[in-house]
Amino acid sequence: MSVFVRKVQTKSGATAVQIVTKTGRQVTGIDHIGSAHTDTDLALLTDIARQRIRERERDAGQGEFDFGLAPSPASTALLARAYSRLLYDTLAGVYAQLGFASAVDDAVFRDLVIARIIEPASKLDTIRILDELGLTPPSNTGIHRSLNRAADENYRDQFSKACVEFRGTKQLTLVLYDVTTLFFQVEQEDDYRIPGLSKERRLEPQIVVGLLVDERGFPLQLHSFEGNKAETLTLVPVLDAFRAQHPDVAVSVACDAGMLSAANLLALEDAGYSFIVGSRIAKTPYDIAEFQNDGGILNDGQIFESQQWFGRGETRRQRRVVYQYREKRARLDLRNIEKQVEKARNVVAGTSAVKKGRFLKITDAKKSIDEALVESAKQRAGVKGYVTNLPILTASATTVIDAYHQLFNVEASFRMAKTDLRARPIFHRQREKIEAHLTVVFCAIAVSRHIQEVTGVSIKRFVKVLAPVKDAVIVVEGIEHTIPAAITDEVALLLKGLTVMGGGH
Repeated sequence: MSVFVRKVQTKSGATAVQIVTKTGRQVTGIDHIGSAHTDTDLALLTDIARQRIRERERDAGQGEFDFGLAPSPASTALLARAYSRLLYDTLAGVYAQLGFASAVDDAVFRDLVIARIIEPASKLDTIRILDELGLTPPSNTGIHRSLNRAADENYRDQFSKACVEFRGTKQLTLVLYDVTTLFFQVEQEDDYRIPGLSKERRLEPQIVVGLLVDERGFPLQLHSFEGNKAETLTLVPVLDAFRAQHPDVAVSVACDAGMLSAANLLALEDAGYSFIVGSRIAKTPYDIAEFQNDGGILNDGQIFESQQWFGRGETRRQRRVVYQYREKRARLDLRNIEKQVEKARNVVAGTSAVKKGRFLKITDAKKSIDEALVESAKQRAGVKGYVTNLPILTASATTVIDAYHQLFNVEASFRMAKTDLRARPIFHRQREKIEAHLTVVFCAIAVSRHIQEVTGVSIKRFVKVLAPVKDAVIVVEGIEHTIPAAITDEVALLLKGLTVMGGGH
């Protein structure tokens, strides 16, 4: 392995100084030191590169040899620090571009959001994260004060308004909604963190979080509820809060089949909302069964429409239902059916223990395969239903289906909250601090989603590329000189389309 200093002429006319690591003939690492615009800058950056190589050799246990070489004229320069100004300023610029800086004048809160995007960690880790990047971190006291202000002054409502204004209400015709649960590593529950229905079958205290996004997954509202709150009861309060902030914006909401209940749809309709909700299909829809009984063969993308009654008594309502058959979905459904039938066969044959199974029929002591149920499942394989109260003149069947399929955007935002941003587990105890934490997450999702939409790369990749690009602060005879980092073509391409504003570092 060899390590050496390389000087490369850039398109701007500057000279980029790099430390190149090669293994054999293959370049295995490039460390960009900075771009020089003058001979003095070039000498300083070259000395810094050589100094870093010597430091690496010392760390690796290799001794230094004195060959009697004269130091360069700039050898008296000392590297005071190197810091990721570009990464910080870019994230701060997008934060400002979304209107967050204007909505809330709190630089510490902005740093909490930026630090969370760079590395998902606790609030107090903000100090370490920014310090490791050579940036000036807020104090521990400053962080706590900022979180208190976020709760007391209801930052989230102000950020939500900024998000809607940034997207533009005229383009806002559809919102998407979903929920997730966030668990807590605590020994005792309270009236907020309560064990409830968990998709992950966890028993710890939790809260329910509902996220409202636009068609592209950009967050508009985030609300939290008690851990034992039914998911279906969270939708109307979130929509009501959104309408209270934006009374002139009329939107339809699309949500998952988990939100489908007669009472929930009735509440949505009575509150004046239009909706598109996924439908669970317990039996083959009449129109499709009639088509198949007449010898019809379903084609990929084929659509059926019908009117169905929902609810009972005075709450009974007739609504429009759209069905679509997809071959890809049918193949997956049929594979799953075969797996479940095979499990049932093993139980019938006595090679597996008796368990509840979808197609297992037990009459007295006799076990058998429910062939009628298997045939019914196969008949509707590949069929997905969508319930809506939108009239056909307002939204065609294809429009309804396409709108529902945008739900992957809200799921992507939640994945960002849970993995890339790691909104959980949460260690806060007071509800106000938890809400402040979620506000940080909300803003981080907004900044990250916008960057991903503009650049086409994940926020994780974006940070990985920009973090090593560091400006150098050199001290020569007691005077500090800042040498800008070299901007590679990859970095320049990522930044294209983003508005970068000064972040104060």
